Amino acid sequence: MNQLKLNILFFLLFVIPFSGQIKNIGVPDIRNYKRTDYKGGTQNWNIDQDKNGNIYFANNNGLFQFDGASWRKYSLPNSPLIRSVKIDDSGKIFVGGNNEFGYFKPNSKGKLEYFSLSKMVNINTVKLTGYIWKIHIHKGEVIFQSFERAFIFKNNKLRLLEAPTKFQFSFQVNNHLYFQDITAGIIEYKNGKLFQLKNTTILNNTEIWGIFPMPDNKLLVATLNKGLFKYDNEKMIPWDTEANVFIKKNGSLGGVAIKDKFIVINSVLNGIIICDLNGKIIQHIDRDKGLQNNTVLTSFIDNKNNLWLGLDSGIAFINENSPFSYFPFSYNLGSVYASVVYKENLYVATNQGVFYHPWNKNFNESSFTLVEGTIGQADAIQVIGNQLLCAHNNGALVIEGGKTIKVLDENGYSRFQIIPSRPNFVIGSNKNGFAVFEKTANGLEFRNQIIGLYKSSLSFELDNNYLWLKNDGLLYQMELSSDLKKFKLIKTIPNLSANDKGFGSIQKINNSIYFQTNNHFYKYSKEQDLFYEDKKMSLIFKDIPKIKALTEDANGNLWYVFNESLGELMKNSNGTYTNLVAPFSSLTGNLITDRLSVNTINPKNIFIGLIDGLAHYDSKLLNNTVTKPTVFIRSFSSPSDTLIFGNEKKVSEKYLIPYASNHVKFTFSSPTYENLENVKFSYKLEGFDDKWSNWSTISFKEYTYLREGNYKMKLKVRNSYGIQSEEAFVVFTVSPPWYRHFLAYLVYILLGVVSISYMRQRTKMKIRKNKYYETIEQRRLYLEKESKIRQEQYELEKENEKLKKDKLKTKILAKDKELVNNSLQVVNKNKILNGIIHKLKDINTESFDETTKSQFTKLNRSIEKEVNTDKSWNDLEKHIKNVHYDFLKRLKEKHPTISPRELDLSTYLLMNMSTKEIAEIMNVSSRGVEVSRHRLRKKMGLDTKDNLVGYLMSI
Repeated sequence: MNQLKLNILFFLLFVIPFSGQIKNIGVPDIRNYKRTDYKGGTQNWNIDQDKNGNIYFANNNGLFQFDGASWRKYSLPNSPLIRSVKIDDSGKIFVGGNNEFGYFKPNSKGKLEYFSLSKMVNINTVKLTGYIWKIHIHKGEVIFQSFERAFIFKNNKLRLLEAPTKFQFSFQVNNHLYFQDITAGIIEYKNGKLFQLKNTTILNNTEIWGIFPMPDNKLLVATLNKGLFKYDNEKMIPWDTEANVFIKKNGSLGGVAIKDKFIVINSVLNGIIICDLNGKIIQHIDRDKGLQNNTVLTSFIDNKNNLWLGLDSGIAFINENSPFSYFPFSYNLGSVYASVVYKENLYVATNQGVFYHPWNKNFNESSFTLVEGTIGQADAIQVIGNQLLCAHNNGALVIEGGKTIKVLDENGYSRFQIIPSRPNFVIGSNKNGFAVFEKTANGLEFRNQIIGLYKSSLSFELDNNYLWLKNDGLLYQMELSSDLKKFKLIKTIPNLSANDKGFGSIQKINNSIYFQTNNHFYKYSKEQDLFYEDKKMSLIFKDIPKIKALTEDANGNLWYVFNESLGELMKNSNGTYTNLVAPFSSLTGNLITDRLSVNTINPKNIFIGLIDGLAHYDSKLLNNTVTKPTVFIRSFSSPSDTLIFGNEKKVSEKYLIPYASNHVKFTFSSPTYENLENVKFSYKLEGFDDKWSNWSTISFKEYTYLREGNYKMKLKVRNSYGIQSEEAFVVFTVSPPWYRHFLAYLVYILLGVVSISYMRQRTKMKIRKNKYYETIEQRRLYLEKESKIRQEQYELEKENEKLKKDKLKTKILAKDKELVNNSLQVVNKNKILNGIIHKLKDINTESFDETTKSQFTKLNRSIEKEVNTDKSWNDLEKHIKNVHYDFLKRLKEKHPTISPRELDLSTYLLMNMSTKEIAEIMNVSSRGVEVSRHRLRKKMGLDTKDNLVGYLMSI
């Protein structure tokens, strides 16, 4: 039940707020730009961005442009101070200062030039007084607003819009433009006229600094010192929310809406707040959380939904589009070694003690609280057996409800782990080695110190057989006694294999212990008492730099440290891994590499321990932040000229540089403002460089003494997420010197004519020679082909001869079969004659006369002579064996024990002769044939159900 409540709480606190882009936990990455960085005035009044991504700031000392790599300053002719800036779709940069307004646009060489519009005002009838506070581009008109009036510029003409009494400020909300007048209240500008809104004069005694869109066509009005009001086109009512409480206390200087989901409200005294449309504060960012100044004059959302602040002193960039937020020193956290969620509290183990923060309390407004009794270094915080156990320098502590309720042992501990084969016991690593704790009805209790080894380490793992420990670069293999009081086996292992020297790390992945060195992963086989490499796991880390530490999170993802950076092997649904490195580049140098702490609650809530605090990572926001960057060759200069790109100037096809100015310089920019220290450029000058340069943060390149010729400067950028841009390029030509002019080359050509003619002759000779060899080669190929054809004809003739032989053999076999049939007929004839002889013997010759008796005797002798002289039986046996020679050979090979008589019987059966015929031929009785058939079947191993003749035919 508690776990269910915790899951619901996670959903309410993290999943719902993250449906937008503003994180309600931790502080986003903040980058401050001081006046010494951009070399301008302190106050920044307005911000805008052009199509190329350059950011512009209306500053006390002029207009400042920032492209991510460098700052540029542009000034008005009669007014150093600029209060407003607005950029239209054509790229014109409209600005307003003190008694001056106009626009900048790039000239033919890309440099911004200023064009004054205030000169169009007839100073004889209208006196220019005061600042241009706001500029709006509204339905094709450019409106410059001062306190006295507004100047409307359209179609190169300027007209005036007078204030009913006196304007304060103006605001553009969706397609509506509103002004505040000190007596008329809020008025709307429509079709060139002003229309008063009902019941808005109640705010005449205060300044309105911001108007924001709300659902149902309502408006949110932010005042300087009266708080926030909601207007529904009929009445103005206070917005009774926690955002209003904050603004009433700290004042408002306007703000900006974010995607119609959130509102940034600038304050006079306490930074900014970001609230939702219900007035709930999602983020509060002030000086304590990283801003260099608490007075925010203006705010702006750039094209990547990141937040820029113009401060009373300086500029701030807030990376709201990042999946990372942080708990820095303002949250009372030092170096974070571990974190865990337990009973609706987030506990963090640090070098100063254990701190906790309730889930149901706003992370942005409250710091972490120190757990009582934990001052000192806490190496680990773990939930074991429904208890929160802390491995502390002062002992093994049990924590409950924000305080230490029990000290299990006063030795300093670094980590705990349950014994897999005996889950009621826990092993802890302490200063003197290892100790055993036992689960009892009263919770964990200290049982005994283990005798035998007095070394300790954070890096140890347990399986069903051994305790494995990494210490001093060695691996210790230890076996516990059955009573858990001593180590009965201690073995030191310096190397995992003959090829991989040393020992890197020990970790449990997918419930198996892996031993790693040089990114090769090994397992241990107890049966064979050896380490064997897991090729599949090693292959995963094949292309990864040498790792220092590795841990598996609750979702099966593998987190590793290399050099001073963090990487993640994110586990896919099919069991493969996706390597992510670039998203964590902002953490480089701030990780505790020997105590990697990654606490994955779910994909949206991952806590990573840092040297100076805790990072919160939402992996679901990563896809929203990864976009392809753009890159510009910002300027291209030589001693004779300078061209500037990136100010809406298009790169032409080709530029011509005289040879005397062959010293060129390129500057680079990429309007990518997140993690600028990890934005890197690579370039290649085709015609000079053979390959692309190494990635570098340097944003310029010079080439000296280029030879004449055509060149193409190519540039690309890689952002902090490892995404590369499309290539930018500039094509130019360096003219030759006079002594390499065209006329000089004509002379060189004339001198080379003879050489060319000679080479042509040599070439012709070579061609003829090649043709000769080609003819010979073709003749050789022809002969080879002819020989091949003859060989094929020979093969065909042999095949034909073989076919003839086979045909002849077939005819012979047919004749043999015919002869067998004839022989059988003769045998039958002899049988008949024998029968006649027996019948003649039965005749009584006594009654015959002498003549008849003599003839009868001659007939009897003639028949007997015919029977005795007939050799058909021998011919029959010969031909039968000749016809069935192949069959008899296969039968003998298959059944070597078969007798000659059984061979004869098999042949007769194959010829489908009846039992009676076989009996007569073999001179046995029919019963004898049946007995012989039974013996033959038995010798061939046939069952009574098997057909003997069918079996013989299958042979």
